[in-house]
Amino acid sequence: MKVSLKWLSEYTQVPGDLKAFCDRLDLTGTGVEGVEQTGEAFEGVVVARVLTCEPHPDSDHMHVVTVDVGAGEPVQIVCGAPNIAADILVPVATVGAVLPGDFKIKKSKLRGQVSCGMCCSQRELGLGSDHSGIWILPEGTPVGTPIAEVIGSGDTVLDLEITPNRPDCLSVVGMAREVGAMYQQPVTYPLAADVAKLPAVTAGPDVADAVSVTVAETDRCPRYTARVIDNVKVGPSPDWLAERVSAAGGRPINNVVDVTNYILYLYGQPLHAFDLDTLADADGKVAVVVRAAEEGEELVTLDGEKRVLSEDMTVIATPQRAVALAGVMGGLDTEVTEATTTVLLESADFCNGRTSRTSRNLGLISEASMRYERGVDENLCELVSQAAAALLAEVSGGTVRPGVVDVYGREAAPRPLTFRIPRFNAMMGADIPADFIEDILVRLGCAVEATADADVLSVLAPTFRPDLEREIDLYEEVLRLWGMDRIAPTLPGGRERVGTRTPEQQVARRVNDVLRAAGLNETMTYSFAEPGDVERLGLPADGLGLAVELLNPLNADMSVMRQSILPGLLRSVAYNQARGVKNIQLYEIGTVFTAHEGKKRAKEKRKLVGVLAGAMADTAWNAPSVPFDFFDGKGVLESIARELACPKVRFRAVSADEAPQLQPGRAAEMMSNGAVIGWVGEVHPLVCDAFDAAAPVVAFELDMAALTRASRPARDYVDVPTFPAVTVDQALVVAEDVSHEKLVQVMTSAGGKLLESVALFDVYRDAERVGTGKKSMAYSLTYRAADRTLTSEEVERAHGKLVDKVQKATGAEVRA
Repeated sequence: MKVSLKWLSEYTQVPGDLKAFCDRLDLTGTGVEGVEQTGEAFEGVVVARVLTCEPHPDSDHMHVVTVDVGAGEPVQIVCGAPNIAADILVPVATVGAVLPGDFKIKKSKLRGQVSCGMCCSQRELGLGSDHSGIWILPEGTPVGTPIAEVIGSGDTVLDLEITPNRPDCLSVVGMAREVGAMYQQPVTYPLAADVAKLPAVTAGPDVADAVSVTVAETDRCPRYTARVIDNVKVGPSPDWLAERVSAAGGRPINNVVDVTNYILYLYGQPLHAFDLDTLADADGKVAVVVRAAEEGEELVTLDGEKRVLSEDMTVIATPQRAVALAGVMGGLDTEVTEATTTVLLESADFCNGRTSRTSRNLGLISEASMRYERGVDENLCELVSQAAAALLAEVSGGTVRPGVVDVYGREAAPRPLTFRIPRFNAMMGADIPADFIEDILVRLGCAVEATADADVLSVLAPTFRPDLEREIDLYEEVLRLWGMDRIAPTLPGGRERVGTRTPEQQVARRVNDVLRAAGLNETMTYSFAEPGDVERLGLPADGLGLAVELLNPLNADMSVMRQSILPGLLRSVAYNQARGVKNIQLYEIGTVFTAHEGKKRAKEKRKLVGVLAGAMADTAWNAPSVPFDFFDGKGVLESIARELACPKVRFRAVSADEAPQLQPGRAAEMMSNGAVIGWVGEVHPLVCDAFDAAAPVVAFELDMAALTRASRPARDYVDVPTFPAVTVDQALVVAEDVSHEKLVQVMTSAGGKLLESVALFDVYRDAERVGTGKKSMAYSLTYRAADRTLTSEEVERAHGKLVDKVQKATGAEVRA
C-alpha cells in the first residue's frame, strides 16, 4: 500500500528523519518496500508562455507554437489541444523529461514540423482527469519555474508491506493511528468532521421511498448500506482530490469515482457508485438484492471482461440481473458516466473468505478485494457512507437524499480480553511500566479499564482489529511498540537444559559440508508441484504413491504437493541454461509428500537430491572442459558415504524398468549393508526435454532416513602397516555382461585375510585378440599380512585360489 507522507502528516506528526522512520516501521512489523519522491516525476516540466500560435500547414486540428521556457531561445512545439492560444501560461515537458507512465519526451517531427517538447494537460501529468485541453496556469506564475514548485507536489510516498492480519493499516487513518502509537503522539481522526458536513447537503425525499435492499444470506454480507445523491454533475475532480488519489497509487477518473477511491484510501472502507437510473425499474424504484451467483451466470465487469460466475461467488443484483461482483468489482452497464445524474452509493461488508476465493478464481485483484479479504470493520460502514456522500455532493454539486437503507444482519461487538501485567513482564523478560502498557493499548483503539486487581487490565479490542483474539495478541502489540530490540537476550529457562542436534540433523550438516566441498550449491525449490511432474519423469502415475492435492492452490500449476524434488531442480537447470549459465551444480535437502488410498494423513520423507549439468570448469589452455557424466555423480555419493563411514557401500546397475527417469546403462542404486539408500544416473534425454533442460544432466537422490541409519560416527580404525605388501597384476577375459562389481565381490570373498585391495586399471576390447562379446579387465591386487612378511609361495597359493574361484564363478579366462 502506498502512503503519502504529506497526507499522513495532516493527522499525526511524521518524523523528519526519513531513514529512521522507515527503520522504525520495519521494526514494528510494517515493512517499507520502497520510497518515492513524487516531485522527481516532474523533472523537466516547467512553466512556459506561449509566444506564437499558428495553424499546422498539414493538419486541420494541430497548431505550431513557440514557447518561452525561461532559458535560452524559444522552443517550437506541435500541439493538438483545442484551447492552445498565444499569450497563455502552460506546463511544458521539455526534451528528456519523463512523464507518468514512463513516457519520455523526445525531439520529433509531426507531419513535417519539428516538435521539441509537449504542452501538457492535467491528466498527462497525473494530476487530474481533465484531458479536454492544455492545462492553463494562472497569470503571474513565473516562467521557467518547475511545475512541482508551482503546484506544491513535492511529496514522499512510502510503499508499505501490510501483513494480512492488519487490515486496519490499509488506510491513511489506520497508518496515522499506528504512527501515533509508535511515537506516543496525538492523532486527529477526520471521520466525525466529515460526517458533520452531511446535513448541509441533504434534500429531497427519503432514500427508503425509492430504494430497498434484500440480503439473502447474512454470512455472505453482514452489512449493506445504500444512499442516493441527486443532481450530480460528473466531471474532472478538484486538483486536491486528484492529487490525493494519485499519491495513493490510484488513477484519477472523474469526481464521483475519485471520491469513492479517496474514501477507500483514507478510511479503508471500499465503496461503489452505481448509476441509479440503470438500476431502476419503470416506476423509478430500485430493488437491490445481495445473493449467491447462479452457476454459469455471466457479468461484464468494469474492465470490460465477461466473467462466468459460480454459486460460491456473491453478486449485487436487481430482480432481473447481476450488476456487480460483491467485494471485487462493479459491472460495466451500471457504471457512472458523464451522463449520470443520480448516484446510488454502496458501503458494505462482504465475507472475506468468499471474496478471496472469488478474486483468485477469476484472477481479478482489486483495491476493494484486497481489503475485503483481510477484513473490513462493518461497524464503520454507515459512518463512512455519510462522509463519502457529503464529499460527493460537495465536488459534484449534488444533494444527498435524507436517510439511509441499512441492512445489518449480524452486529459485530468489541472482544473482551484480560491483560495480566506480571505475566506479560515474566513472559517478555522485561519490566515494562504499566502506564506504558495502558497508553499503547488506548492509542491502538482499545478500551482499557482497571479492575479490582491493580495488576490486571480489562481490555475491549476494537472491531477494526480482528487479529486481537487472545491475551497473547495484546502482549505482542505492546512488545512490538516497546521495541523488541530493547529486550535483553537471555537463554530459555530450565534446569540442566542441554541442547543437541538429532542424528538426522548431524548427518544433514555433514552432508552439506561434503556437497559444498564437492562444488555443489544448495538451493530451495517450491514444495508445491504440477500434477503432471511424475509422468514427465517417465514414472507410472502412482509410481511414487498418490499425489497430495491442495484444497486452495495458488494456481493450477501448483495444485499438488511434490512427490519428488528432481522436477524442481530440473526446472532450475533449464532456467539457468536459458540465461547462458552452462555449468550448474545444485542440491536440495527437502521434504516430499505421498498419499495412500484409505489413509487420512500424507507421508512425508526427507530426501537429498542433486543435479550436475555442464562441466566442473570451462576449457582452459592447459585442460579441456570435461562434461559431467555418471561417474561424477557416483563420486559425489562415494564422498558422502566415506564421510559418514557407511559400511559395505556398493552400486548395483538398474534397468530402464526400475529407473525410467534415467538412461539405461548409466544408472545405479546405492546400497549400504545390503539396504538401498538412493540412486544415481544420467537423466533420460526425454525427461530433460519435458522440463526444457539440455542434456546431459546427472542426478542423484538419497533417502535421508536410510542414510542416517547407514551412517556411523567414525570409520573403523586401521593400524599403519609395518610389513611390506606384494602387488600382482591380473588380466581376466570375461563376457560383456559380467560386471566389475561381480568380479570384485568374488575376488574379495576368495582372497581372504591376505587380500588387502583390488583396483581396476584397464578395460580392453578387441574382437580378434579377446573375442567377440568379450572384454579384458586388468586388476592390481595387493596382498599383505599384518603380522609377517609374506613369502612368494604364500602369495602364489592365495592368488591361484583366487583366480580359480573367479573362473568358476564368472567363466573368466586368464589372459596371457
